[in-house]
Amino acid sequence: MPAIAQLVAEAILHRDGTAYQLHAYVIMPNHVHLLVTPNQSVSKTIQSLKRHTAREANRLLGLTGQTFWQDESYDHLVRNATEFERITKYIDQNPVNAGLVTTPEDYRWSSAGASTTRPQSATPMSLTLR
Repeated sequence: MPAIAQLVAEAILHRDGTAYQLHAYVIMPNHVHLLVTPNQSVSKTIQSLKRHTAREANRLLGLTGQTFWQDESYDHLVRNATEFERITKYIDQNPVNAGLVTTPEDYRWSSAGASTTRPQSATPMSLTLR
């Protein structure tokens, strides 16, 4: 549902510069990938993002008290520039590999093509929300 993808994208972008520095993201039909450098605890960031988007998505769907996100999330400390580039490429290629588009830039719900430079900073984290 495009309206839900849009609200998730807005929530991700809203937190850029406060909760984290956003390097890359993609919103897939059943999960989200983020590459960020956190400015606060990762668990606090995920909890805030999931709580807000679940409440708003359920509102759009006309649901109350329904689980929107799975309990688990996956995070991974990015160790070096090579790994940073590998994860960025993985995030960018996710909709292509899923057969949703032919090029990453064609996928509306991602950072691919939005910026040609993605600065790497101190301690990036790769996050997957389901």
